[in-house]
Amino acid sequence: MLEVKNLSKTYSGEGQDFQALSNVDLRVENGECVAIVGKSGSGKSTLMHLLACLDEPTEGSVIVDGRDISTLSERAKNTLRNERFGFVFQQFFLNGRDTVFENVALPLRIRGADMSELTSGASTALAAVGLSDKINKKAKDLSGGEKQRVCIARALVGKPGVIFADEPTGNLDSLNGAVVEDLLFKLNRDQGITIVIVTHDDDLAERCQRIIEMKDGQVVSERRGKNI
Repeated sequence: MLEVKNLSKTYSGEGQDFQALSNVDLRVENGECVAIVGKSGSGKSTLMHLLACLDEPTEGSVIVDGRDISTLSERAKNTLRNERFGFVFQQFFLNGRDTVFENVALPLRIRGADMSELTSGASTALAAVGLSDKINKKAKDLSGGEKQRVCIARALVGKPGVIFADEPTGNLDSLNGAVVEDLLFKLNRDQGITIVIVTHDDDLAERCQRIIEMKDGQVVSERRGKNI
């Protein structure tokens, strides 16, 4: 379960303050698939980053599985992100010189897993996204769609409870975008992984169970999606 209470975030710079979020309350239940939508600058990515413990709020609370993360040490927050969350970003963030295996296994390597765990975990995750045959290829030699599927495998390898996806189809054509969408919804449906998606894509948002619309740093509406 993810929850934020009275959440605000203000950025300061060049003598000016910018309030990205203002008094946001939101709860995401285990197993939900939620889209966060809104125009650029609406606060949707800021909200996701705070939910994912990638940034700290100026005011308010972020609660993960009943724990207020402000009570956690930085080491405990790092462990939480590594063991509880998976991340899929528009820009991929793969090391092109490393193999697909090395990229996917990275979260387990950070945990200190041994080689048998790395091999088993990466193989299972790549099989789930249909890329077992690419395990030894360099990431730079993959297509855009394959790179994003590798990102999903990397997010999946640590058996997360939640996957955060920020514009996951933004750099893909419609065909590859549909493949990536289907993979995310399959993980939600078959494995019960909570999915939180930030997107400009109305069609993608409509496939989620719930759609949260942001404007000027606040939640202005919530509605049900088609959940397909």
